[in-house]
Amino acid sequence: MKDQDIQRIRRFNRAVTAKLGVLDSSFMGRGRPLGVARVIHAIGHFGSDIGVIRTQLGLDKAVLSRMLRGLESDGLITFRVDTKDARKRHADLTDKGQAEYNAYDTLSNDHAADLLANHPQTEQVLKAMDLIATAFTRDHVAITPMDPRACQSISCLENYYTELETRFERGFDVSLSRDPEAINMMTPLGAFYVAMSDGVPLGCCGLKGVGTEVAEIKRLWVSPAARGMGLAQRLLTECEVAARELGIKVLRLDTNSALPEAEKLYRKTGWTQIDRFNDDPYPDLFFEKAL
Repeated sequence: MKDQDIQRIRRFNRAVTAKLGVLDSSFMGRGRPLGVARVIHAIGHFGSDIGVIRTQLGLDKAVLSRMLRGLESDGLITFRVDTKDARKRHADLTDKGQAEYNAYDTLSNDHAADLLANHPQTEQVLKAMDLIATAFTRDHVAITPMDPRACQSISCLENYYTELETRFERGFDVSLSRDPEAINMMTPLGAFYVAMSDGVPLGCCGLKGVGTEVAEIKRLWVSPAARGMGLAQRLLTECEVAARELGIKVLRLDTNSALPEAEKLYRKTGWTQIDRFNDDPYPDLFFEKAL
């Protein structure tokens, strides 16, 4: 790596530190530093399980314990033991603590809106942030089973359709494609998975079943910010596992030669090219895989 590249990264780090008030003793004017504020946010966002909070924040056990005791002294949280597992402890926000969480949430939203309002290239800024956030959290992306009608699923699908519109020579109209019904990508016929990173969907993949031993992979998409991280293969693998559990013996899929990275992935992961098996007007490549 060039020294100039290192300096660009360090400049970015300094800019973020200053802009977010990382070193302020009173983060966003609420009377406590960023680290403690993040603990309040984690409890409100991820739940009260102290083990989960520590994992999400990547904090040393002793450091988190000290912060939690301080929040208890300020009347912002109360402790309790898990009724099902005495080894687990919980930190619940009090009414006062919930008010602080809400205040931080509002201030953070206002801060983000202000940043975007004062930059002429809003979309470029957001894309850059998506890329950087994904680079920072690449080891914490979870593949989650989800209803294909959920808002996170729909967000992925809409982005997928938008990308096809720009990449296909004739554009893309989902109403003309053989769009699978949601019920065919839900138990007991199929499945749908979304790659999630801190509440943000980064990709999706569906298993379309019809109650036979043959099913299809549909709507495999990964955000441009998350490509190159192996998410597409992880999503495919989850669908293959689900297919085996449903007694499916053969998987099929179709794609378009305008998506060479998709074709490369399928050939690399054991798919065999076959003749056309549907009348969808968009695909020109067809694959099959025995499970």
